[in-house]
Amino acid sequence: MTNKVVIAGGTGFIGDYFREQFQLDGYEVVIISRQSPHLAWTDQAAIVEALEDAAALINLAGKSVNCRYHERNKAAIMASRTETTRLLGEAVSACANPPKLWLNSSTATIYRHAEDRPMTEMDGEIGSGFSVEVAKAWERQFFSFGMPNTRQIALRIAIVLGQSGGVVGPYRQLVKFGLGGVQGKGTQMFSWIHVKDLYRIVRFAMEHTELEGPLNCSSPNPVPNHELMRQLRRALGRGFGLPAPRWLLECGAALIRTETELVLKSRWVLPERLLQAGFTFAYPTLETALEEIFAT
Repeated sequence: MTNKVVIAGGTGFIGDYFREQFQLDGYEVVIISRQSPHLAWTDQAAIVEALEDAAALINLAGKSVNCRYHERNKAAIMASRTETTRLLGEAVSACANPPKLWLNSSTATIYRHAEDRPMTEMDGEIGSGFSVEVAKAWERQFFSFGMPNTRQIALRIAIVLGQSGGVVGPYRQLVKFGLGGVQGKGTQMFSWIHVKDLYRIVRFAMEHTELEGPLNCSSPNPVPNHELMRQLRRALGRGFGLPAPRWLLECGAALIRTETELVLKSRWVLPERLLQAGFTFAYPTLETALEEIFAT
């Protein structure tokens, strides 16, 4: 087993951070991407070669959901997740010495809209609607492979926060221009995770061989939207922000070609299995996360 990790779809915000951190930790990192000069998705032989003797395969591939859900985008969102997962599964199956661990992205959006109680891996209720169907198909494809020599973990990732990408940029702009008030009713829960903790979860999973199956990747302290916006305003030194009722969000979402689900769905997710396994968060509260992100 070599000190090598393979990151599929590793050129975005999360992938860039993972690549940098793995390299700092002494790993060789191979990226699979549509972008040159990385391994191409169409070169199955090269992917199999890269996966041989790898310590881990991490799949982050998938079209952004920050778009309008018309039929063409829906098909692209679904295919970009299920097809890349299928290709990776076939490549792992073709290895003489496959990776010991395959971590595949999933999403905390798989759970239902929840304002009444939190969702854990053990007692969480799967929701309905397009985004949930994507998540279910994604995990179904991932777990469809019989892999006796490769441990599989589906990372049900909450909204990722960090300095260099994700949702922080748009939220910063909203607050900056005085639009950082409550969104919708403000009672919808915001489950989140700092990108540094997400990387630490991956490293934790590599070391803890008892972990497999779905794993909620979210802070143990989600907050309602009104608290999220209050803390953002505080971190950015803004005392006031105009609220955005649902009808206004619908208009704005249509204008910038996205969906209000990204803001209005109540994601109340807890990392029960991680906590039971002894994982400790470097950024357990939103306040600590925002302090680090806006420290410069």
